[in-house]
Amino acid sequence: MSGTPTASAAAKMKKDESFLGKLGGTLVRKKKSKEVSDLHEEGKNAINAPMLPAGTDIHPEDTLLEENAERFMINPTSRDNPKFKDLQKVLIDWINSELEEDRIIVKDLEEDCYDGQVLQKLFEKLSGRKLNVAEVTQSEIGQKQKLQTVLESVNELLRPHGWTIEWSVDSIHSKNLVAIVYLLVALAMHFQAPIRLPEHVSVQLVVIKKREGILQTAVVTKELTSTTEMMMGRFERDAFDTLLDHAPDKLNVVKTSLITFVNKHLNKLNLEVTELESQFADGVYLILLMGLLEDYFVPLYNFFLTPESFEQKVHNVAFAFELMQDGGLKKPKARPEDVVNLNLKSTLRVLYNLFTNYKNSE
Repeated sequence: MSGTPTASAAAKMKKDESFLGKLGGTLVRKKKSKEVSDLHEEGKNAINAPMLPAGTDIHPEDTLLEENAERFMINPTSRDNPKFKDLQKVLIDWINSELEEDRIIVKDLEEDCYDGQVLQKLFEKLSGRKLNVAEVTQSEIGQKQKLQTVLESVNELLRPHGWTIEWSVDSIHSKNLVAIVYLLVALAMHFQAPIRLPEHVSVQLVVIKKREGILQTAVVTKELTSTTEMMMGRFERDAFDTLLDHAPDKLNVVKTSLITFVNKHLNKLNLEVTELESQFADGVYLILLMGLLEDYFVPLYNFFLTPESFEQKVHNVAFAFELMQDGGLKKPKARPEDVVNLNLKSTLRVLYNLFTNYKNSE
């Protein structure tokens, strides 16, 4: 009968069922094998990384470590910390200000500093030294060679002053943000950058190590900045430090000389100074004094004649510093914020610089 399967057809169907059964069994075994493998991997990660902060993702490349090797990651909470972000912004603004003539604009510290180009230009500008490196390097080897030259020069400069070297060619080139920030903070402090670094900025790092084939993790805290007073304490002491600490009687003589000098000029506007640290703190007298010394009128729209906020006072002092540089003076070592905060040494340094350059002016 045509509707009844033949013996050969039945045999073929049985063979196909047997093949599909085997194939299905193979697929099931593979699926179960993958589930066991995934479970094993999950268990291994749970054992190897029991203490990771919430939200920390370990990527596959983070686990591909050689024996005794280490890798560092910033705790996501630390990365999003407003003070850490503020520190990065202050450093970025400072770099862009220093390298404005080179038409270099930094937007992201990790992406813009890792290849050594920005760090080279910044170090050359701050130190006044020209480094023997290729201007443009695209290859990884070339970038690391440039970084090696730059960092050797930086380390030679900073080590004698007690700096702990918290950066390396590999850490900078691998875009380790903490290493980059450490380096920039050290340069800013050593060269007395006219910026105010946020105080007490620290980050938590997740440290991944490989010991005897097993990944081990730990969380460490790194302090990037301390107090302004302690950070300024790293600066080389000058004559005013000695004067304040050991010869207060002579300090009064210096203050009297400076008061006489500034009043000689400010009296032309019927203004008079009796207290150096307080009367220059809002920047107004500094601006007017520069106009008198250089014999020009400073338009009132360029500054705040009656500043009320801290920011307005800082704007005024910073503007006065720009006028000094326009007059051929070097960029003041003092920070505008310190003058505003009634820091006597900072104010004395600024006024003494004017005195030495304009003492014979009428």
